[in-house]
Amino acid sequence: SGVAWNESHHCRLLAGLVPDQFQMCRRNLEVMHSIVRAARQTKSVCQKTFADMRWNCSSIQRAPSFSPDLLKGTRESAFVYALAAAALTHSIAQACTSGELPHCSCGSIPSEVPGPDFRWGGCGDNLHYGLQIGAAFADSPLKSSKLRTQALKAMNLHNNAVGRQVLSDSLDTKCKCHGVSGSCSVKTCWKGLSNLDEIASDLKSKYLAAIKVTHRLIGPRKQLVPKEVSVRPVTEVDLVYLSNSPDYCTPNLHLGSLGTQDRQCNKTSVGSDSCNLMCCGRGYNAYTEEVVERCHCKYHWCCYVVCKKCWRKVERYVCK
Repeated sequence: SGVAWNESHHCRLLAGLVPDQFQMCRRNLEVMHSIVRAARQTKSVCQKTFADMRWNCSSIQRAPSFSPDLLKGTRESAFVYALAAAALTHSIAQACTSGELPHCSCGSIPSEVPGPDFRWGGCGDNLHYGLQIGAAFADSPLKSSKLRTQALKAMNLHNNAVGRQVLSDSLDTKCKCHGVSGSCSVKTCWKGLSNLDEIASDLKSKYLAAIKVTHRLIGPRKQLVPKEVSVRPVTEVDLVYLSNSPDYCTPNLHLGSLGTQDRQCNKTSVGSDSCNLMCCGRGYNAYTEEVVERCHCKYHWCCYVVCKKCWRKVERYVCK
């Protein structure tokens, strides 16, 4: 976080860069702040999105040294690659908008004709530049690596593209009102991207519906096709995977599973965070925790609120 990214030797500080990425870093030092920010966002948003699941994205902690479940073509791997690719494009596109990058600025004015009640203006997210730089950086390790199987390369490149497509599809019209007393008689509008939490939520739905595929010769070249013949063809917005995931119930370092022992669960839920599903039928232990809350708040004219502190006992449940 303390690196200024103004000297080419700073690129050596990042572990795991392939030669093409290293060269991109040296040529585009100003973009590295956005890339590092995207890596941090990928980690935090992934863990937040899967906090209620057996797999809680803990596998991402050691990146770029991934645990086995993210190296073998699982659906978890599919999600992480897609989210990382989306986060990278998102970070760069918004860095252009905020004036952080000297070689790009606001997104171009939309070609569609504005409506009678608004005009194009403001500063839209520069999705075009984000896609250009983001794809080059995210895809280069997959294109240059000779260690991965062709099937895994194809899978990861496909899922990277899915992440960027979901982000691109989120580009929507955002507006600001103008007028007397906030009447909104005139609106200035621009094209902006959804926040990364929303993108991750969309990708989580695709993770749950991911298609198991095989890499097979179709015509002149190999393609990713569904393993089961009864499954519909793969589209550009489907996440795909090659290998089944561990159940994540019990620790297994060989498979990359940390297990769910001591994970907090919800006794009243019927979803994935329920004590029955989270604890894999092993049962759970209850304990009482004291939490501090603001209470008995009073508004004082003008203009502040004074609250007292209240202690409350809360019952928690953790998996055996």
